[in-house]
Amino acid sequence: MLRTPLDEAVINSLITPYWRVSVVEFTGSTQNDLAQIISSGIAFDGQVLTTEYQTSGRGRLDRTFEAPKSSALLFSFYIKPRRKKEEWGFIPLIAGLSVVSAISKLDSSIQLDLKWPNDCLVDEKKCAGLIAQALADGIIIGIGLNVSMRQDELPVPNATSLALEGSKLSDRNQILAQILISFSELFREWETGISLVDRYERASTTIGKQVRVELPGGQILEGMATGISHIGELILDNGIHVSAGDVIHLR
Repeated sequence: MLRTPLDEAVINSLITPYWRVSVVEFTGSTQNDLAQIISSGIAFDGQVLTTEYQTSGRGRLDRTFEAPKSSALLFSFYIKPRRKKEEWGFIPLIAGLSVVSAISKLDSSIQLDLKWPNDCLVDEKKCAGLIAQALADGIIIGIGLNVSMRQDELPVPNATSLALEGSKLSDRNQILAQILISFSELFREWETGISLVDRYERASTTIGKQVRVELPGGQILEGMATGISHIGELILDNGIHVSAGDVIHLR
């Protein structure tokens, strides 16, 4: 599959001026770079950093992530929510939902599902992952989407890519622009107080499944996933609300 280079002029021409996208050829981590820019006081709301290749990409729970050059869409963006900080837990779910929505709009032949909190799956194989980093007055969202990876380039056996699932969608400029557009639309609704819980649950492959959840401290929970709270927690049938953890679908 053709691996079209990222082009910030093209991307910025497709989105609203709220977003300002910068492209770098390579970096350690777009997430770390954006955090450093913010700490220096020169970052702005709506800043986006994307790269062709990163050497120290990281996912949730500090897992590392690496993809061959130009085979994945790797980017981080910074936003300053107006809602209370205790409600920000739903923002990563909005980001996951925006990826699902964007891919659906660009290629209706590909069905992405969400595994709580925000892994994007195709037939239970991971195609995209997200990381969220809350700061004093804003949040950085990092997204990695496998676009044109071949089977031998996948980071883990249970992963996949858009190309491997038969999609002809290869222009990462178009994909990035559409994800940002979808996120803007969903985030704007959430900011005005509209609940996105039902929309997330409809896109979720976790709800209704028996799951095992490994909490950050190592504790293991099992139960039926029955819903999502308004702050993004996974609700189990025993009444427990899980705010962070690794989910395994049992059946």
